[in-house]
Amino acid sequence: MLIAAFPAGPLAANCYFVGRGPGTECVIVDPGMDSLTGIRTIVSEQNLVPAAVLVTHGHFDHMWQAADVADEYGIPVYIHPADRHLLADPMAAISGESAAMLRTQFGLEDVPEFREPADVRDASDGAVIEAAGLRFSVDHVPGHTPGTVVYRVEHTGDEPISQVAFTGDFLFAGSIGRTDLVGGDMDEMADSVRRFMRLPDDVAVLPGHGGQTSIARERATNPFVAQFAAAGEDA
Repeated sequence: MLIAAFPAGPLAANCYFVGRGPGTECVIVDPGMDSLTGIRTIVSEQNLVPAAVLVTHGHFDHMWQAADVADEYGIPVYIHPADRHLLADPMAAISGESAAMLRTQFGLEDVPEFREPADVRDASDGAVIEAAGLRFSVDHVPGHTPGTVVYRVEHTGDEPISQVAFTGDFLFAGSIGRTDLVGGDMDEMADSVRRFMRLPDDVAVLPGHGGQTSIARERATNPFVAQFAAAGEDA
């Protein structure tokens, strides 16, 4: 199994590639800001054939170049219906004040005209997406955005890992995604985390920012996971 990644753009959002190995088809997870050049490089180096784009949520740092990638390779883009509108209007997910700050801080004065990719498909809860010879299970985990999802795929390799979960900004090593942006909800986040933590310990977690972790590690060390678990027991 091939899993490759690089941090894209000024917010260093992880862009992932998943395939059966070099020289095969692959899916691209979260092609964010300034990602297209890196995508072309890895596709060329690994002799990959992109088959689909999977978007974990509609924030701009994770989908900025989704349409460009889809156009270049003629492939569909999967996103949860609740975040689909952000493909054409990503700034709707942040306040006007935050948008103005980001434009200044990251030189986004000339924000491109966003549009939906030509082929957009639903990544709804419980769906199974078959692409690149792999099967990706979709878990709807609202809280960071209404349409945040996790994509899980069976792991094939020597490591003691049963599945790999691409969590976007839902779950990080030692933390969780923000709930103070437009559409965020702490109660929904708590419920999503409690449900997600029912997965086996050996599931690898590849987040949208930062390094890899696991269900076992987050259950043991993540303060938010412990807090939500305790609140659930008290309810």
